[in-house]
Amino acid sequence: MTTLTTAPLAGLIDRLFHEADQVSWADNPALATMADGDHTRLMQSKTEYRAFYGAMKDMPLPVSRETGALLYMLTRSTHARTIVEFGTSFGISTLHLAAALRDNGGGQLITTEFEASKVARAREHLTAGGVIDLVEIREGDALQTLAVDLPERIDLVLLDGAKSLYPDILALLESRLRPGALVIADNADYSPEYMARVRAPASGYLSVPFSEDVELSMRLG
Repeated sequence: MTTLTTAPLAGLIDRLFHEADQVSWADNPALATMADGDHTRLMQSKTEYRAFYGAMKDMPLPVSRETGALLYMLTRSTHARTIVEFGTSFGISTLHLAAALRDNGGGQLITTEFEASKVARAREHLTAGGVIDLVEIREGDALQTLAVDLPERIDLVLLDGAKSLYPDILALLESRLRPGALVIADNADYSPEYMARVRAPASGYLSVPFSEDVELSMRLG
């Protein structure tokens, strides 16, 4: 039995995934008529990401169920105690990470989200799941919120916010990553600059694609 698979977290996560499955981009007027090329351009833009993600402020943007389970397993298997998450949304991935911290015996999870309404929803879910005590939610632009007051050592990072900012967020955290620390980047294919960075032979990372939409990188010593 684990925190992830027992009450109150198991039922909560199942409900949140079910609710997310009912939401379609076609239901959002700002996105329904957007061409695929425009969607990709905005995903990769460093100047328009606030407007793009702002249009989705009422939409859950969760990891997949499989990626959620992966986050839990990686956190448990590496005995991670300090985690940084870029992109909270409604907190589904945060719940998986916090559950693993609980089962590791405790720790600290710093997560950041610039949409105030999503911060409120995530806080409600983390409270309902009984893991809010492990999580610090930083509201605002991650380029600012993750530029200060970081742990001396970071064991695991989840990148799941604005894809264009992945290289910049990694740069903020890099000096704190312990040897062997894992960086999980969701939908990393939307950030070619990030992919080139972690896959370069002299980057200081060993990096491989994991499933269709996750890049898994390990910080080398």
